[in-house]
Amino acid sequence: MKPYFALLTIFLPSLLLSGLAIAKPLAGSKPNIIFVITDDQGMGDFSCFGNELVKTPHFDKFHEGAIRLTEYHVSPTCAPTRAALMSGRVAFKNGVTHTILQRERMALSTFTLPQALKTAGYNTGLFGKWHLGDEIEYRPQSRGFDEVLMHGAGGIGQTVHGDFPSNGSENTYFDSVLLHNDTVVKSEGFCTDVFFDAGISWIKKQHDAKKPYFAYISLNAPHGPLIAPESSKKRFYEMGCSENSAARFGMIENIDDNFGKLLSKLEKWQALENTLIIFTTDNGAVRIGKTIETPYYNAGLRGGKNSPYEGGSHVPFLAQWKGMLKEGVDINALTAHIDLYKTFTDLAGATLPAEMQTIEGRTLLPLLVNHEAEWPDRELFFNCGRWPEGQREKFKYLKCAVRTQQWRLVDNTALYDISQDPGENHDVAEKHADVVARLSAAYDKWWESNIPFMVNEGLPKIKADQHPFGILYKKQLAEKGIPAFKN
Repeated sequence: MKPYFALLTIFLPSLLLSGLAIAKPLAGSKPNIIFVITDDQGMGDFSCFGNELVKTPHFDKFHEGAIRLTEYHVSPTCAPTRAALMSGRVAFKNGVTHTILQRERMALSTFTLPQALKTAGYNTGLFGKWHLGDEIEYRPQSRGFDEVLMHGAGGIGQTVHGDFPSNGSENTYFDSVLLHNDTVVKSEGFCTDVFFDAGISWIKKQHDAKKPYFAYISLNAPHGPLIAPESSKKRFYEMGCSENSAARFGMIENIDDNFGKLLSKLEKWQALENTLIIFTTDNGAVRIGKTIETPYYNAGLRGGKNSPYEGGSHVPFLAQWKGMLKEGVDINALTAHIDLYKTFTDLAGATLPAEMQTIEGRTLLPLLVNHEAEWPDRELFFNCGRWPEGQREKFKYLKCAVRTQQWRLVDNTALYDISQDPGENHDVAEKHADVVARLSAAYDKWWESNIPFMVNEGLPKIKADQHPFGILYKKQLAEKGIPAFKN
């Protein structure tokens, strides 16, 4: 190939995308990366996807101008999704088979995404939910994050599973006690506001310092307990929603308000041209959100959180990068959370160690450059985990699935043609026994490949007063008290 043709193949895709006379390729371009992920928010929890009760104008506008991965999948519950994001491989291979009982701890052998990005000169910040271990060696501060503002366990107020004991009062989502780097602090205000404000403040400091950064705004909302500011719930009460529905919708609209604030700040700082912004969620929704007249809405998907059906794993994924990505494009290729590690490290030009976990995901860069790029079919595997101690093999075929571009095999028995039946209403296993056999065999092989990595199985249950954050809180309270958090 002649030199000028080689150069053309490298630069032309970016030239076409940006419409500029000169543009750089995506690989190694070192954009800032802002990754916003919500907790227990499904496809049906946005007005642009058809929900007639909730209003999400900022998300809707972002959706309109974004690259949209319309076949993007995560794990059916939260800690497994986060483990996959941080590692580039399925959660079970990080030892994460549950959301509690120490089985949410990400294996210490994992070379994490923020560790990888730091090899390319990135500063890294986490704001909100970690849920991959609270012991000091498992905390994000020990896994590659420079700046951390986090709650404990899987959610604020989950004191029995490891959150700060002072968050166990009735109004857990206001004025929460959090961990800021190595200091326990008392925040002021509603938790989502606190996490976004802290993230925005940190982002501004990186912007002013002209340092590339990875901002992981990982919210605990709209996960229960269902608590929202009164101003966010008011109109839902007036529509006839129950307390839980009003609170959950209020949490969602509060997230949308904060997301809008983030986008507005980035535009004001003229930071959009060198910043990749992503919005997604960690699993499907819980079945809460309706009025007396209007039923629960799930965008036509079957199942929700902790389900092997589409509603458990199929979630929104939107990406914008001004001048570098096309706007308003649907990409229908089958993609997943395991793909983001490779994508982000390719963008950053990260240097990965010779000995580390096997990356199972693919880079999304070809699809971001050309949404019709070749993307071979693949098999994605799901198992909700959460089996009782010692009963792993009994749960091998319970709440599990295999997904290809066309098919979803559920619990090793029911087969759905997603291309024709996205709501999974018609089991076609009898008509396609060959597909069932092929996917079942692939699942068996996948299951066996995970077992050696399940390093958290059989660990003892930690007593309520022995969780790391509880011990840390009591020690600091006695020695110097709990200061107010300041950005």
